[in-house]
Amino acid sequence: MTAALPGSLSPERRARDLDVLAGGPVDVVVVGGGVTGAGVALDAASRGLSVVLLERADLAAGTSRWSSKLVHGGLRYLAHGEIGLARESARERAVLMGATAPHLVRRLPFLVPDAAGRDVTALAAAGGRLGDLVRLSVPGGRGSLPATRRVRPDDVARMVPAVRPGRGGVVFWDGQLTDDARLVVALARTAAAYGAAVLTGATVTGVDGAGVDGADVHVQVDGTATTLHARVVVNAAGVWAQRLAPGIRLVPSRGSHLVVPGARLGSPSAALTVPLPGSRSRYVFALPQADGLVYLGLTDEPVSGPVPDDDPLPSEAEVAQLLATVNQVLDVPLTRDDVVGAYAGLRPLVLPASAGTGPGDATADLSRTHLLSADGPVLTVVGGKLTTYRAMAEQTVDAVVARLGRGAPRSVTARLPLVGAAPRVALVRIAAPQRLVARYGSEAPVVELLGPAAVVAGRPETVGELRFAVRHEGARTVGDLLDRRTRIGLVPADRARAVVVAEQVLAEEL
Repeated sequence: MTAALPGSLSPERRARDLDVLAGGPVDVVVVGGGVTGAGVALDAASRGLSVVLLERADLAAGTSRWSSKLVHGGLRYLAHGEIGLARESARERAVLMGATAPHLVRRLPFLVPDAAGRDVTALAAAGGRLGDLVRLSVPGGRGSLPATRRVRPDDVARMVPAVRPGRGGVVFWDGQLTDDARLVVALARTAAAYGAAVLTGATVTGVDGAGVDGADVHVQVDGTATTLHARVVVNAAGVWAQRLAPGIRLVPSRGSHLVVPGARLGSPSAALTVPLPGSRSRYVFALPQADGLVYLGLTDEPVSGPVPDDDPLPSEAEVAQLLATVNQVLDVPLTRDDVVGAYAGLRPLVLPASAGTGPGDATADLSRTHLLSADGPVLTVVGGKLTTYRAMAEQTVDAVVARLGRGAPRSVTARLPLVGAAPRVALVRIAAPQRLVARYGSEAPVVELLGPAAVVAGRPETVGELRFAVRHEGARTVGDLLDRRTRIGLVPADRARAVVVAEQVLAEEL
């Protein structure tokens, strides 16, 4: 018997949501189950609109699970003079940390060591202090993070023991997600709790309609064709958005990360931050994870040609660049043999309408802001950053409400806790392992009761997490379990050992 949890994406709930496709028209169909689509579905459902979210693969199957897993305040934007974008990022970070998902976001110190050069740390200190001022200027920012400061050599050795000894550095602070895919699942489940139908394995093959009376949305669900009438269609398909809105201009960029054992860096407690040679605004980060791994990233490589459905892979040049950059400050350099996994994602960078047509113009005019564009019945929202998903969703649903002439005029998502969320003082009192609390919040005791046995010896993930994913989080395949609900798949050798357990859980639960 499945316990009742808010927004449970159980197999029984999926069967009911499939019935919605055969019913009458809905207010909003959202295409895309990444952070933007899930955010739009939640905002629309919480305003009283009827919503169906359609995702061709799985929640967070695309770009949203390949990020650096940071909720950042936009220091890079400050370096380019984009104060407004930096303030939006800082505001949304405060919302996530203080109201909507405090269980999924933690404070993380970023160390810029003097081993990278005193000119580098001087610039980092100036940028960090400017970031502090921006943080203090937004609601909820004061007190959310410590201030930027210089640190002594012994502090550097304690925070990142692998850095060449004998010199100090600068520390600034930002937010770190426990897991970007878990944020997407929490958003989708919260949307479901407000009545949204959430369907994965649902590929939108076309949209017909002039926009006056809505549109017919043609869908393939588990191999069966069906048609759903929507008053508004929101295209939140990310780098694949051009399939429904061919008129928008995207120039995808590949961001790659390497996965290395944390022990190789001395099990760091801070994110090591090293500037990319020749750049004053781009850094390589060595980001410590709760499971003992470190994610080393991030690259920014233009991608040409059609966007494939398959996951992108880091190039050997990117691997070499990441290792060479971080090795500038390490006492014992990392080698290719230290890399136990790697991942890459495609950012949907928007090319503004004012941009030129030549390659040089395109590179110069790439935008880190998002685009909201209407084309008949299809409203496309694309671009932006994971941190600002909620603001993007709010603006999108504002446009939906204006078009429909119904639904609450103001968004409530800035103060709406996601499933599992609780104040930090309550989170520390939950009777469950802290690792589970950091991933499931107030639902951690339910997860623990489903089975404490390890999925893979030497790793922290439990069989209970796999069972919970099937019963409550819409997981239906081995990939759903190992690559998104948990992140065992980031280390291919561990994934291979976990497949048998995942298959057994699916056989027992479905």
